[in-house]
Amino acid sequence: MAETDPHKHLYELVKDFHNVMFVTAKPGGGFHARPMAVAELKPDADAYFATSLDSPKIAEIEANPQAMISFQSATQFAYITGNARVLRDRALIDRLWSNAWQAWFPKGKDDPSLCIIKLEALEGEFWDNSGLHGLRYAFEGVKAILQGEKAETDAGQHAKVAL
Repeated sequence: MAETDPHKHLYELVKDFHNVMFVTAKPGGGFHARPMAVAELKPDADAYFATSLDSPKIAEIEANPQAMISFQSATQFAYITGNARVLRDRALIDRLWSNAWQAWFPKGKDDPSLCIIKLEALEGEFWDNSGLHGLRYAFEGVKAILQGEKAETDAGQHAKVAL
């Protein structure tokens, strides 16, 4: 199986996800995870999300900007970690605006509580058991069982990526 660029593979794997689990650190310790819609995901894995300035995640990000987003389907899994920043850039809000956000921001894109969270990606990791990767994974698993050995994965199926 041909080796692929892990940066490109990570982006190709996650670019079509519409929702993620967004994880922040709680001030007293532990983590807080919640589902969030992706407003935009860049090829460098930086991600943007709309939220309210009143949301608890804003205080969590201001206290500790380290955050993580995770992606999962039946055969593909990934996470991206980085530093989150709260942006109040009205031009960015206007560019990213989705009419679906109207349910949470009744005043529209001019709602003063609307802000954007940008996750500046630092690291990612993926597991891809789809298509040929999945077939190879199944083959390697059966082979390992028959030989009494541990199954191996290749860089197309699993990789850590510095972003």
